[in-house]
Amino acid sequence: MNAAPVVVCATAASYIAGWVVGLPYLVPVLNALAGYPFMIAPVRRGQLRTAIGLMLVWALSMGVFATALAYARPATTARLFLNAAAYEREMFTWVATSDGRESRPRESIPQHLGQAAVFSGLSLATGSALSMPMGAALMNYMGHYVGALAHHGGSPWLLAAAWHPWSVIRITSFVVLGVVLSGPVICAVGGGRWRWDGEPRRWTVLAMAGLVADVLLKALAAPVWRHLLTSLAGW
Repeated sequence: MNAAPVVVCATAASYIAGWVVGLPYLVPVLNALAGYPFMIAPVRRGQLRTAIGLMLVWALSMGVFATALAYARPATTARLFLNAAAYEREMFTWVATSDGRESRPRESIPQHLGQAAVFSGLSLATGSALSMPMGAALMNYMGHYVGALAHHGGSPWLLAAAWHPWSVIRITSFVVLGVVLSGPVICAVGGGRWRWDGEPRRWTVLAMAGLVADVLLKALAAPVWRHLLTSLAGW
């Protein structure tokens, strides 16, 4: 059975539940519970491509749902998603004035390296059981920024354009790292066999290359992309 549609439906249900309960710290946990169970079996069987594919579907679903909710009700998602209001202020300031970490690599690079280090450490130590809620929280406040910008800017094109290409690369890299680094714990608990050579190593190298590409692309493209966003928003 193709599990991808089930992942999408489970992710949608996690947002509905989070919206009803209204507890910000619970939302990323519910999001993670919607995706994590579908990763375990393929990782234990050594089917990393399948696991990564399913988790990319999960991440894409979160991006779509978080963005759509923020586009429709930005004031609500600003309260519901952790760090959403602060991130919105930071990114709106950058879009309007170019002042922000997106334009200052000496600030943004350490921040992203720190997030990647914490995420990787949690993935390796907990079989990604704790890193997935962290990833969900990051996705949610990024989705809030995109949806809120499109809402206030009045252009539906911003729903796509405000997902900066370097951010998409970073998200993809985090997903790959989360799957690969979960392997040792999942296999130890579930009885599978894990080896770092071969496919796990290749995926890890690709993820690390993606993190480097994120930094380089942001440094090169952020000024041009900001002008695109301001023109779409009419600012």
